Amino acid sequence: MHLVDGRNPISLCNVLFVGNLCALLVLAIVYRQQLTLTRLQQLSRREWVGAIAVAILAGAIAPSFIFAALSLTTVNNVVLVGRLEPPLVLALSIWLLHERVNSWEIIGAIVSFTGVVLSIVLQPPQPGMIMAGFRVGAGEILTALGAIALAVSTIVSKSWLSQLPLGLYSTIRTALGTVVFFVFALLLYGKHHFIDAFSPFLWQWMLVYGTVIVVLGQAFWIQGLRTSTVPEVSLASSFTPIAGILSAYLILGEIPTLAQYIGGSIVLLGICLSQIGSWRKGLSEIKVRSTQTAREIEDRIGFKGM
Repeated sequence: MHLVDGRNPISLCNVLFVGNLCALLVLAIVYRQQLTLTRLQQLSRREWVGAIAVAILAGAIAPSFIFAALSLTTVNNVVLVGRLEPPLVLALSIWLLHERVNSWEIIGAIVSFTGVVLSIVLQPPQPGMIMAGFRVGAGEILTALGAIALAVSTIVSKSWLSQLPLGLYSTIRTALGTVVFFVFALLLYGKHHFIDAFSPFLWQWMLVYGTVIVVLGQAFWIQGLRTSTVPEVSLASSFTPIAGILSAYLILGEIPTLAQYIGGSIVLLGICLSQIGSWRKGLSEIKVRSTQTAREIEDRIGFKGM
């Protein structure tokens, strides 16, 4: 641990604030052609409201809750409880966006949600809130709140911001999220909370974090979304809990508990069921597109004779 006058500069607020600043610097360089005054003036009021909402939810509230949860509970718990987001997104998509899903995806979401709940309630009692007769730790509660914020921001993005270019969307979200988080932190903790924000040790690590984790990770993911099928994207996202638990074991030496094994296994079962649903949906979409293409070819050919 690197200490500055007895303080660790790698703190929650410093990581989020300085990490976002570094990411914003890289985004501004990479997407500078999209960041013009004319393009910003073309944004509608609806897009600005959506961008502000996403910045607050996904750029400030969700990461704050998740980082705070990491200081209160294990990485494995954060990873497993964070899997609440996909079922929530699915439910909100059906309710608000009227998206059509098949029974496999619904069953998979319910099974995954059950696995998350079991991974929490089967653990030994710990300080926290009592919900439905079970004591839930503060870290798990914060992670769940972060997952809810991310799910709502995903719905807002899909419904209001789908037409924004990638670079413009990412830069606006990061910039507004940084400002909102900084204001919230000042109001809650005071300006002295950022006393180590200019530590060279902090900046050298945040340059790596902001560039590799935030910018490159986000760019690779969005590019993957644009070049992959729905089943492929769904399959890739299913590796998140596996990668998180393995990383926690290899890097931090966190060994999963019995409750995490049980809950994680059920979550993986739910993911597999969802994959079946996504695969079947993908085949149906391909079949529909193939039928439409065949009809278009027939229309162009016209009468084919006997």
